[in-house]
Order: sequence, then structure tokens, then C-alpha cells
Amino acid sequence: MPLALWALTLSAFAIGTTEFVIVGLVPTIAQDLAISVPSAGLLVSLYALGVAVGAPVLTALTGNWPRKPLLLALMTLFIGGNLLAFSAPGYETLVLARVLTGLAHGVFFSIGSTIATNLVSKDKEASAIALMFSGLTLALVTGVPLGTFIGQELGWRATFLVVALLGVVALIGSAILVPKNLQQTPANSLWSQLQVLTEPRLLLVFAMTAVGYGGSFIAFTYLAPVLQQVTGFAPGAIGLIMLVYGVSVVVGNIWGGKLADRKGPVPALSLIFIGLAAVLAVFSFTAQSPVLAVLTVLVWGAFAFGNVPGLQVYVVQLAQKYRPQAVDVASGLNIAAFNLGIAFGAWFGGLVIAERPLTDTGWIGALVVLLALALTRWSGALERKDKAIPAQVIADAE
Repeated sequence: MPLALWALTLSAFAIGTTEFVIVGLVPTIAQDLAISVPSAGLLVSLYALGVAVGAPVLTALTGNWPRKPLLLALMTLFIGGNLLAFSAPGYETLVLARVLTGLAHGVFFSIGSTIATNLVSKDKEASAIALMFSGLTLALVTGVPLGTFIGQELGWRATFLVVALLGVVALIGSAILVPKNLQQTPANSLWSQLQVLTEPRLLLVFAMTAVGYGGSFIAFTYLAPVLQQVTGFAPGAIGLIMLVYGVSVVVGNIWGGKLADRKGPVPALSLIFIGLAAVLAVFSFTAQSPVLAVLTVLVWGAFAFGNVPGLQVYVVQLAQKYRPQAVDVASGLNIAAFNLGIAFGAWFGGLVIAERPLTDTGWIGALVVLLALALTRWSGALERKDKAIPAQVIADAE
């Protein structure tokens, strides 16, 4: 693999770290800025909204920009957003920093795959994309736990400074290693993206993605406060528990992909959503015990991210059938749906803990995931109906 691809992977690592590290720092930020825990959790929502807007809208608006200058501009915005978070004098500035960083995130992953495939031969395109996205996965395993540890020991601002420095290294690497003459496909207009949003079957999958992911984040956003205030862990232990979660995410991502390949997206997603709902419901009770809480978090990560491959494959399959001219757009909008789910989950979880005990985020999140299960089964029923119609037409003709 070319060195330029490793620069993209480092960028993905830095971006993934800054997205999820906030979860481990919610209590620290709330205490330092003298704000409520739900207000600190809102930083997760606002970042995700930045990604959701940035992915489709800014990708379309910058579609005619040369790829390398756009890549460097995005990493510059990413660095600036994290430096602004590092120097934020108060909550409002931190909110602005998170939104700006989220905008950079959304466009980076929209164009990153096409840049990665331009760097390798045709037979290595899938491996190139997988390597770039491995940066995001590695962020959950190492970047988020380390960032949480740094934030607990040196203050949450130090975490954003370290991430900004990672961004500088990635920017320099991209500036030196990424070639200028990258191929560029014609830009997708905003209208073409809106056309995808008129297809009911794709809207149903986007809803599955947003609701299924959102249900998990109702509880995950406030995992650190639960572990500290309910389970009784010291702040310094949160980073280690996030490491446990990150390892589980990697295993779950691989397992979920293989399950979707073997059983098909709908059966695989049905099993995963059932498991995720069960784990979230159980966490409302196991959070009282340090050992059981950690074991639950270990299983939770596998189910929480096990649905990602199935949802992405499913939306591509349906887009190929119903909107073949806009498969990439549909895939990008599903990424936006993931982040809308994160935004909703963090916001709704804040409403829950403002009125109810912290542990109630678990079983309430489980109920939302069960709604995603119902949507999945509905989509499967529509598929079976579609397959049955041609057979019935043939029978009537005979």
C-alpha cells in the first residue's frame, strides 16, 4: 500500500478519536465548565449534526474542487476546530468548535474512499478503503481510551491539543505524499441527492440506521457518568473501560460483516438488534456491579457496531435496485443517518437523565432499538412481497 494511504489512515484515526473521545470526558467537561451533564452530552449531538450536514451538503458544494486541495483544506479545518476546543474559554466556543470539526469529518469520509481507490490498482481498491477506515476502528481501540486517560489526568483541553497535533502530522503527510493528479468523477448535485430521498425503500433503511444507532447512543453518551456515579469507578478507570469497549467494537464489526454475508442483511440485522436491545436493558441492572458492568460493556460494543456492515451493505443493495444512478449518494446519506442517530440519541439521553436515574438510559435505549428491529422486519416483509409479485404475475398469465 502506498505511503499516501497511510496518511489518510492517520487522518481517519485522528477524526475518529475526536468524535468519540468526548463520551469519556462528559463528566470532566461538565464539572470544569460548570454545566449540566446533559449539556455536556449535547456536544456529542452537535458534532454528529455537523457530520450529517457536512457529508451530503458540503460534499455536493465542493464536488468540483480538486481533491488534494480539498483534502488539505478539510484537515486544516479539523486542526482549527480542535485547537479552538483546546482554547475554548467557555461552553459556547466549545460548541462552535465541535460543529466545525464535525463538518470536516463529514466531507473527509465522503471523499476519502475515492481518493484511496485512486492511489492503488483496481484489484486493491477494497483493501485500500478497508485500510483507511481501519483508522476509525483503531481510534475506538486506542485513540479514545488514550484520549480519555489524557483528559482525566491533564484536563480535557489536553486531549483536543493532542488530537490537533495528530491532525498536523496527517496534514503534512497528505501534503507531501498524496499526488496532485487524482481522478475526479462528476460532482453529484444537491438535486441528485434529494432524488434519493424520494425513494421510500431507501428512506426505510435510513430510518433503521438512525433509530438503531440512536437507541444505543441514548445510553452510550452517558456511559462515563453511569460508571462513575452508579458503578463507583474512579475517573481514571474510564479510559480502560473504553479500551474494553473498543476491542469489542472491532470484533463486533468483523462478526457483523460475516453474519450479513452469510445470512443476508435483514436476518443478520434482526439478530443484532435483538441482542443490542437485550444488552442495553440488562445494563440498567448490571451497572450497579463493577464486574457485571464491565462484562456488559464488553458485549455491548460488539452488538452496537455489529450492525454497521449490514446496514451499509443493505442500503447499497437497495440503491442498486431502486436508484442505480446514485449508489454512492445513498451510501453517503446512510453515513449521515448514522450521525443523525448519534445526535438524536445523545440529545434524548440528556432529556432522560434530566428527569430520571442515569441507569434508565439503558432500558429506554433498548425500547428505541426494538423500534429499529420492527422497521427491519417491515423492510424484510416488503422484500418478500416484491419477490412474490413476479411469481404471481407468471401464475396469472398461465
